[in-house]
Amino acid sequence: MPESGRIHVVGLMMRRTVDRATMRVRRLWVVGLLLAVLAHAGVAVAQDALLLQPQGLDSVGIHALRQIDPALTGEGVRFGVLSRSVTYKDAEPQNDYQPNVGHACFQTARLRSYDRGLLSPGVSPHSTAVCSILFGEDAAATTPFLGPFFYQGVVPAAEGHIYEYCHFGEQYLFTQNAPPVDVITASFGFQFENWWTRAVESLAGRAGLPVVASVGNGTNASDPPLYPGAGSNVIGVGVVSSVKTGDPATDLMHFALAYPDQSTLGPTADSRCKPDIVAPGNFIVAGAADDRSYTTSGDWSSFATPVVAGVVGLLVQTARMDETLSPILSPNGGNCAVKAILMSSATKLPFWRKGRLTTEDDHEVPLDFVQGAGMVNAPGAYQILTAGRFGPGTASATGWDLNRVERDLPQVYRFAVDESAGRMFTATLTWNRHYAETYPFERIAGTDTDLRLEVWAIDPEDSGNDLLLDYCDSKVDNVEHIHVQMLPEYRVYELVVSYADPDAQTTTRSERYGLAWTVGQASNADSILWYDLNADGVVDEADLVIFLANRSLWLTSPDAYLIGDFNRDGVIDRADLESLFANQNRRADWHVGTATN
Repeated sequence: MPESGRIHVVGLMMRRTVDRATMRVRRLWVVGLLLAVLAHAGVAVAQDALLLQPQGLDSVGIHALRQIDPALTGEGVRFGVLSRSVTYKDAEPQNDYQPNVGHACFQTARLRSYDRGLLSPGVSPHSTAVCSILFGEDAAATTPFLGPFFYQGVVPAAEGHIYEYCHFGEQYLFTQNAPPVDVITASFGFQFENWWTRAVESLAGRAGLPVVASVGNGTNASDPPLYPGAGSNVIGVGVVSSVKTGDPATDLMHFALAYPDQSTLGPTADSRCKPDIVAPGNFIVAGAADDRSYTTSGDWSSFATPVVAGVVGLLVQTARMDETLSPILSPNGGNCAVKAILMSSATKLPFWRKGRLTTEDDHEVPLDFVQGAGMVNAPGAYQILTAGRFGPGTASATGWDLNRVERDLPQVYRFAVDESAGRMFTATLTWNRHYAETYPFERIAGTDTDLRLEVWAIDPEDSGNDLLLDYCDSKVDNVEHIHVQMLPEYRVYELVVSYADPDAQTTTRSERYGLAWTVGQASNADSILWYDLNADGVVDEADLVIFLANRSLWLTSPDAYLIGDFNRDGVIDRADLESLFANQNRRADWHVGTATN
């Protein structure tokens, strides 16, 4: 982009207005103009895109989605942000849980805080960072290491209801009264479930309310996924780490993988898969020290969580604008449909696999133990949602449903594709677990069901040629996920939802479920991140050291979650070593000469 063009765009963004209605209009055309100018800048895009922060939102398609529909800013969507106080005295919160509402990025934000009202409110740096990722907007932002930039969160026009978590528990969880919000997000958790986390699950199921929560930040292999993120009815979020080049601008723009030492991996203590999905977490965020400072958040699931929650909010806004999509807003299982759409649209990162490294558990373990279903993909989720709802019978190759399945009557969806060669079929089935509606909100296991998901390749001329392409039947999860290569010789497929065992002892004869599916291209198998194991932008001796360590650990601990199976045959062996050598000295286009290992 010519320098004069840069000045013109920045000048447009600098013309702030106090009037909120004008701000909403400006929000649409300024961002639209900025994205359009950058899109036409060719090779200059990578450099000039630094004008728009947080850059991590670009990696999950937030900016691309706004090019599709500039109105998607969260307008009319209400978020419940649960926040813990920084300090406690005699186990009582001291009310320092609020974001720094005086910060420049919150000047037009619609934020309101709720607590017991017993103490003067205080500021939390953690809450400030989370809320800036969601609601922040500042046309005159700057940092010493990036210079000036335009800051815009995922849903700058949404309402933010910030709840001190103890107060929220008393007012809404203990009473099981649904709060006046559309999405709940929590960037904290507990190692073990308790009445509070079970009450979250009960409320999510009873109100059909999407709840998004972080699962934790790894550090030790023994660290369990945190509750409520580890809960069955909650969307648990892990973090995708940024690349490690040593250059802040590059590291804030490019992201690598979810690593077990930074993003807590599953399974849970009861063998369920978590997280459900992952997202970047290292962003430019608002500082709490003063009203104009910005800092970097670091690779933490706390800051990946508001990204996923924000995408949920954009889906809610989309559904509000089209009555045919409104079932995802239903208090009767709407959260299941939202979760299924998010997971079916997620991007598979390198090394994604189901369960352990080998393939023996692929039909019983629905998700990757670190990536979940993959990295959240905002345009992909939007595409599935807007493809429309299809009931059993004839459907499209992409779509979703919110329905019920009877114990002895499977639900069958048939669709056709123009071309199967090189295509991947992805589908997710989710349903709620059942919890008591009164303290201590114990799980009612006798009413829970076990559902099964199958995909069949169909020969319309001869049913004898029908082929069970794949199935997913976990005995412990309330999610089933299929990601399978389609067959070139078949054009017609069926997706089947059924009880895993129609004769199982359960008091529930039917179950409400959310289902989403899509047909797409396979993930980029040639990404440098298959071989650049330390994500510094170059394949070198440092990556060989990591590979050899993982190879050695795999020999002694085959159940450990390890990366290094480059050819995806379920083992880390000599063939993988040869693949690594074949890519030696390969460099990413974002590699910088001062990269650090």
